[in-house]
Amino acid sequence: MPADCVLWFDARCSTSRHALELLRERGVEPELRRFLEEPPTVEEIGALLRLLGAPPHALARTDADEYQALRLSERTPAEELIRALAQHPRILDRPIVVSGERAVVARPPERVGELFPLAPHGG
Repeated sequence: MPADCVLWFDARCSTSRHALELLRERGVEPELRRFLEEPPTVEEIGALLRLLGAPPHALARTDADEYQALRLSERTPAEELIRALAQHPRILDRPIVVSGERAVVARPPERVGELFPLAPHGG
């Protein structure tokens, strides 16, 4: 199967690890996007938001210490929040699975099934 799947992944996050397990159970070996080691650009986050069809606030972990320290909120303008997500990737909700022109925030991890349903057993 081609690397048609990218998993925005944090190895310390149990939800990320579970999403990876679920993808592998479906025969999908994703490219791992280790966004904490290589922070995303503003353009990458913009592209991700377009695939998700979601506003930037949908990708923010509002309980993250950095979110609070930066005084971000629902009232933070979209462009400012996108810049904050790029500069402080710990704020990004994860894991995120991207396949072709579609993406999901895999929280809970079973949401990977929206992009990669389990094949029916038998026949």
